[in-house]
Amino acid sequence: MHLLVHYASAPAVINSSTCSLFISTYFVQIGGGEAPDETTLLCSRGSDSALEFLSTCKLANLTVKAELGCCLLHRSGRLTIDGCILQCESNPLDYLSCPIVTTAGGSEIFSSSVKTSCDGVSVSQTRIEGGSKAVVTSGKLALQRVRVICSRTCVYFWFDVEDN
Repeated sequence: MHLLVHYASAPAVINSSTCSLFISTYFVQIGGGEAPDETTLLCSRGSDSALEFLSTCKLANLTVKAELGCCLLHRSGRLTIDGCILQCESNPLDYLSCPIVTTAGGSEIFSSSVKTSCDGVSVSQTRIEGGSKAVVTSGKLALQRVRVICSRTCVYFWFDVEDN
């Protein structure tokens, strides 16, 4: 896998031959420019995802591009995506691409009367392009509270993926 992170005029290249970028502790990534397309994370073909989240994380003002597979793979924790661009390459294998995939289990029950939701995805003011679906879920999580605004040049999404 070859990841290219481009911060405005100074690109940084990350090479990994075996896997995606795994994030297992609290993490915040905020793009360095004024617009999300000024900071780009590029994931080449052959990887399951550009970023894999195993903890509570936030992405803001960032573009994530994946050639095949998904841009973001959410396994656990709370993932917040704010003001980003998620792009999956359009090609004949579009059904294999999906910008967001979540396999998180939903909520955890600490006692019979107290229920807390700690797994989920929140998306706000984010452009999602390509792929057969914007979000694929498995486990107990489901897409909720979807809002879409269409402009002349793009479509912006707001939604949550939470326990039913």
